[in-house]
Amino acid sequence: MRSIRRIALASLVLAGLLLVPALESAPTGSAATEMSDAVGALLASLSPEQRSAIHFPFADAERLNWHFIPRERRGLPLRDMNGEQRELTRALLETGLSPHGTRKVDDIIALELVLRELGGNPEVRDPELYFVSIFGDPTAQRPWGWRFEGHHLSLNFTVVDGAPVAWAPAFLGANPAEVREGSRAGLRALAPEEDLARELVRSLDGGQRAQALVDTEAPRDIITGNALDIDPLEPAGISITDLRPDQVDALVRLIDEYLSRMADDLAASRRARIEASDLSRIGFAWAGSLEVGEPHYYRVQGPTFLIEYDNTQNDANHIHSVWRDFDGDFGRDLLREHYRDAPHAH
Repeated sequence: MRSIRRIALASLVLAGLLLVPALESAPTGSAATEMSDAVGALLASLSPEQRSAIHFPFADAERLNWHFIPRERRGLPLRDMNGEQRELTRALLETGLSPHGTRKVDDIIALELVLRELGGNPEVRDPELYFVSIFGDPTAQRPWGWRFEGHHLSLNFTVVDGAPVAWAPAFLGANPAEVREGSRAGLRALAPEEDLARELVRSLDGGQRAQALVDTEAPRDIITGNALDIDPLEPAGISITDLRPDQVDALVRLIDEYLSRMADDLAASRRARIEASDLSRIGFAWAGSLEVGEPHYYRVQGPTFLIEYDNTQNDANHIHSVWRDFDGDFGRDLLREHYRDAPHAH
């Protein structure tokens, strides 16, 4: 009798959808080099006062101080940059994000103007209140990182030994999820994140849906919030081994929507880690209504990663979504290996 793992792999092969074509397609490390170059160019353009605002030691507690709500932040905001520095910040973002991901970020930032149009406080609803923070020295042979963060965005990158790049936590949100009036009417910044998951859950038969549905009411927000350390959530919902090939297709497309936000070699590296893990432990869970416009939540959980999505606030028109790595948020796994193999590099 074949093992559950082999059944999961067989399902993926039948669908023609192995998450990566082969491990040899893993990244070359170009993103780390591009990030280092982009950070160097940005730092070189800054005044001493701007450098003081943007730059922190790698071990500073600020590196782990992440959140996605409007709040006071440290770092250098876009509003304190000139045109050249904003272009250099854009170039830095493009080293970590794909064009697909960059468009999502642009749309999320543009929603600040929508909220302003809808009566929001201009001091808070400001598309220039997005901050860049640099942690450590990208020119040294030591770990370093950077963050781009503001309302509904928190993108955290960690570079270790000049090549591996960790990119979690990675949070994207959208309010409104669908703009229904004004100059941006029709904009849905995170449409695939909602539509692909609903396509999957609606494809489930009665028995499958009973496994996947973990609650008839959706939680008020993503369960992990901005916690620094997270453990696998229970229950996991329906296992990938209980899905038909077409449903495996839908689940893989949903996972890939989150991966495809990132630069190609970063996404490929993460796909390789998923493919090398026990695929049979990937599960999909849904809570709340299946109907458009009603509160709903889902998560996709594997042995190494967690995707959470929630759309309950503002009459189910306000999305929070995040990718977390159980062992790799803020590059913890890479850092542990680095300090184990190079104890002198503290």
